Amino acid sequence: MTRITRHSLSDAPPESRALLAEMVQFSPTGRLLNMHAEMAHAPAVLEGYVGLRRATANHGALDQRVRTALMLAAAAVYQNDYALAVISTLALRSGWSHDQVKTLQVGESVGDRTTDAIVGVIREAAGNHGHVSDATWDQAVDSGWNDEQLAEAFAYLGLTVFTCYFLSYADTELDIPAGG
Repeated sequence: MTRITRHSLSDAPPESRALLAEMVQFSPTGRLLNMHAEMAHAPAVLEGYVGLRRATANHGALDQRVRTALMLAAAAVYQNDYALAVISTLALRSGWSHDQVKTLQVGESVGDRTTDAIVGVIREAAGNHGHVSDATWDQAVDSGWNDEQLAEAFAYLGLTVFTCYFLSYADTELDIPAGG
């Protein structure tokens, strides 16, 4: 059972209402998700989440498929069913097949050296408190990723960590089909 009260658009703190309305527009279900309804209880939490989402949406240059692969790989490390369900849905919508989504969830290669290299950086960073070995980093650089892209990849790791930690912290109830 969830630990934090869920809010609707009408009963959320006033500072959260516009942000919640924005989240409905980006929701994979077209409705307010439990995680957003719980984050709304503390406007600072919702604003932090929305800020990361906006930054990646407005300034991110990575392809949407790569973005979702990075978030899915990170969520798999944190083993958060809710985040995996949401991000799997987004990954499917960005063009990954069901088999590729499962492959990303279990940490295997998607068969593309370039994508596998940057996903490897994020997977390793997620599992090692942000630390990445020189060998993993160099493999990404050798695969064609530059400093700007590798720095941006961190934003998707940060968004995923923020989300997964909140979901675990609040013990948010899943309200989207598992696995997308």
